[in-house]
Amino acid sequence: MTNRISTGFYSPVERDVRLDFFRGIGLWMIFLDHIPHDIVAWLTLRNYGFSDAAEFFVFISGYLVGFIYVPIIRDGLFLAALKRLWKRAAEMYVAHILLFLIFTAQIARTARRFDNPMYENEFNVFNFLQHPDILIGQALTLRYKPVNLDVLPLYIVLVAAAPFMVWCLVRRPNLTLLASVVLYILSRWFDWNIASYPPGTTWYFNPFCWQLLFVFAAWCGSGQIAQIERLVWSRLGMAIAVAWLAFAFVIVMSWHVSFIESLIPKWMIKLIYPIDKTDLDMLRLTHFFALATIVSYYVTHNWKPLTSRWLHPAILCGRHSLPIFCLSVFLSFAAHWILIQYTRGVWEQLAVSFAGIAIMVGVGWLLDRSAEVPDLFVQVVEPEEVEPALEAKA
Repeated sequence: MTNRISTGFYSPVERDVRLDFFRGIGLWMIFLDHIPHDIVAWLTLRNYGFSDAAEFFVFISGYLVGFIYVPIIRDGLFLAALKRLWKRAAEMYVAHILLFLIFTAQIARTARRFDNPMYENEFNVFNFLQHPDILIGQALTLRYKPVNLDVLPLYIVLVAAAPFMVWCLVRRPNLTLLASVVLYILSRWFDWNIASYPPGTTWYFNPFCWQLLFVFAAWCGSGQIAQIERLVWSRLGMAIAVAWLAFAFVIVMSWHVSFIESLIPKWMIKLIYPIDKTDLDMLRLTHFFALATIVSYYVTHNWKPLTSRWLHPAILCGRHSLPIFCLSVFLSFAAHWILIQYTRGVWEQLAVSFAGIAIMVGVGWLLDRSAEVPDLFVQVVEPEEVEPALEAKA
């Protein structure tokens, strides 16, 4: 198991296994949340607070960008960082297009095989099947996206913009963070977003808003968190974080328990709702900050359970987040199909949920083992070099 990250053009840096662990947990939560009416999904974060796995991934991605690329750009290797980050963005774009094509084919085949058009409408692929000549262009420009495929376009945009954002962080870190806050406020105030398809719709994850979490995470990853760490992890800061998490828990429980709902004042309900995910509502953002404050205090870099074999499955999935995420999309639809076509019993829900996670862990293990296999380098010898070599040997 490797403990270092190689950037390909810079000396390796120590790998923070915590990030792989939480990213793996986030992948499991995304898989479970994408299965409608699944009892196991009650284990995911969204059922106990305002934020969910989406904040996990954006924050971890931003943190890694700041942690890895700020020192590189600070040493004058901006073009090298630009090349690496744009290559990563291109990889995610290719993965998204392939995922889109295979996922759409999977849904179309299932709908026709079982004569059930519900799948086409539920996953927003009906229009594509009716007008593929138009929709393929919209898909290539990231305007048209079936259900559950909204998050990768957000990452593509954020990672593509990351070199310039990191360049600003190197020179004026606090001013860059302030500019990110201003962009967040303006985009919410003026409803800035990227147009989507069909006309009149916009991206489900507004990059002008979600960039705030990404930039703040990169700001933390570059070491700027040291400016406020005494306040964040002070007794007062921890108390506020715990209180906010408790408040969010009560509010979310009121969605499911009528007695708790009756205890919530009407004015508070009007003030809180709706909790907007598209534009990263402040309730979601602050809830994640409170959660990150508590978790980062207790789960340190040398947290012993991270070396335990019990946490290794999540670490394996988090280490290969892109292919495992793509796999989780297919698995969640397969689980949904099984529960719709056959039965929605508790045992069946448990079976498809844990079977999907087991498959994700198995693929993560295979990817990890394949990374340990050395590459085979073959030296090509030109024909005119062979005869002199044979003569010398003779």
